[in-house]
Amino acid sequence: MAVTIEDLYRNYGILADAKENLSQHKDAYQVILDGVKGGAKEKRLAAQFIPKFFSSFPELADAAINAQLDLCEDEDVSIRRQAIKELPRFATGENIFRVADILTQLLQTDDTAEFNQVNAALLSIFKMDAKGTLGGLFSQILQGEDIVRERAIKFLSTKLKTLPEDVMSKEVEEFVFAETKKVMEDVTGEEFVLLMRVVSGLRVLQSVNGRQQLVELVVDQADLEQALNPADPDAVDRLLQCTRQALPLFSKNVHSTRFVTYFCEHVLPNLSTLTSPVAELDIQLEVLKLLAEMSPFCGDMEKLEANLNILFTKLLEFMPLPPEEVENGENSSSEEPKLQFSYVECLIFSFHQLGKKLPDFLVDKVDAEHLKDFKIRLQYFARGLQVYIRQLRVALQGKTGDALKTEENKIKVVALKITNNINVLIKDLFHNPPSFKSTVTLSWKPVQKPEAVAAKRPSGEEMGSGGSTKKQIAPLPRRDARQIYNPPSGKYSASIGNFTYEQRGGFRGGRGRGFGARGSRSRGRVY
Repeated sequence: MAVTIEDLYRNYGILADAKENLSQHKDAYQVILDGVKGGAKEKRLAAQFIPKFFSSFPELADAAINAQLDLCEDEDVSIRRQAIKELPRFATGENIFRVADILTQLLQTDDTAEFNQVNAALLSIFKMDAKGTLGGLFSQILQGEDIVRERAIKFLSTKLKTLPEDVMSKEVEEFVFAETKKVMEDVTGEEFVLLMRVVSGLRVLQSVNGRQQLVELVVDQADLEQALNPADPDAVDRLLQCTRQALPLFSKNVHSTRFVTYFCEHVLPNLSTLTSPVAELDIQLEVLKLLAEMSPFCGDMEKLEANLNILFTKLLEFMPLPPEEVENGENSSSEEPKLQFSYVECLIFSFHQLGKKLPDFLVDKVDAEHLKDFKIRLQYFARGLQVYIRQLRVALQGKTGDALKTEENKIKVVALKITNNINVLIKDLFHNPPSFKSTVTLSWKPVQKPEAVAAKRPSGEEMGSGGSTKKQIAPLPRRDARQIYNPPSGKYSASIGNFTYEQRGGFRGGRGRGFGARGSRSRGRVY
C-alpha cells in the first residue's frame, strides 16, 4: 500500500516527539523513506523529512541516501530542486565524499535553477569538509562522464578562489595541487588552461619555489623532450598554450631557459612551415612574440652560442640587403624589399637579450664577412626606420585625447613604438664592440611607470603563504582581428609595405583537441 500524506505526517510526529528514544522508531523512519514512491506531494515531504532524522538511523544511512537520490532524479524539477537543496544535510563523516561525488554528477543538469542549486550545495559542503568535497569532485573529473568532468573543472576554476582562507587551508591547497597533477596527465587544451587557472591561484604556490613547481607542470605538458612537428596543428597548439601559461610565471628567479632553448632549436628553424591552429592567426608573429617575452628571463643556457647563431641567422632573414644600384644611381630591381617591422622587433629584442650572456658573439663568433653583411643590413633597415618614424610623427603630431583613440591612430602609435624599439636596439648593435645596455618595452606590452619599476617586489618567501601580492595567470583576452595600416607614400613606402599589428591575446578554440587522447569513460551514474 502506497504511503500517503497522512502517513508521512503521522510518522513525522512520532519521530519528532520521540526525542532521546528516536532510534527506537526505525519503522516510522522507514515509512518516511517509502514516501519517495508516492505522488508529487508525498515526494516533496519525503525530501524534507528524510534528512531531518538521517543522523539518528545509521543502519539506514545507505537506504536514506539512495531514497534522496531517487528524488534528485525525479521527472518533476521542483522535486529535484528540493531534494538537491537538502543533500548537504547528509554530508557528515564518511558520507561527505559520496555526497560531493553525487552533487558533482548532478552538475550535468541543463536546468539553470537546478544547476545553481547544485553549485550552492557544493559550496555549502566545502565549508564542512573542503578536502572531502574535493575528493568527490576530483573522483568525477578523473572517472566521470565528459560533461560532468567539464563542468567540475569549470566549477573549480571559478569557485575555489571565492572560498575563504579558513576553508582553503595549506593542507587543502596541497591536496588540490596533487590531484590536479593527476588530472593533467590526460587533458584537452581547454581543460589545461582552466586547471592552470585553478593552481596558479593557490596561496601555497605563490613563493618562488611554488612558481617553479607550476613551471615544471607546464613543461611536462609541453613535452619539450620531443621534436616539434611544424605540420601538426595540434602540436603547435600545445606549444602555444603551454608557453602562454608559463609566461606569467617567469621572473629573475624562475627561468624560461627550457622554453627559450626549445624555441631556438625546434621552432625558429621551422618558422616558415608552422601550421596555425587558428585560421586568422599569424603564427610566425605569435611565436616570435612569445620568444621575445620569454627571453629576458632566460638563465644559463647550455648551448648558448649555437642558439644565438640560430637566432642571428633568423634575424638576417628578416633584414634584407639594400637593392643593387645601376650606373645611373637607380635601383636595378623594380621593387625594394619589404621591411617587416613586427617580426624584426621580436627577433632583434630576443637576440639583444641573449646577446647579453655572450657579448663577444658578434666580434669573436661571427666571421668578418658575415659581420660586414650584418651591418649593411642594419644600416639599410635603420634608414627605412628613420623615414617611417618621421612619417609617423608627422601623422600623429598635435593629436591628443579622442583623436588618438581612432583605430588608425592607435595602429600608428603602436607602429611608432615598434620602430623606436628597433631603432634603439640597432644603435646598440652598431657600437664597436656591440653594446647590450639599452632597455626597451616591447610594443604590445604596457609601459611600466617609473615608480612601479623602482619599487621592490616582495618575493614569495617575504610574503609567506598568505601574502597578498600574487603573480597569477590572468584570464586570456579575446584575440582581435588583425588591423592593417598602409604607410604614407614616399621613397621607402614600397620597402615598408603593409604594416600589420596584431594584439596578442588568448587562444580562441575549444575544439576539444586533446593534449592526450582521453579514453572513453564509463557512462551512466555511479552513485
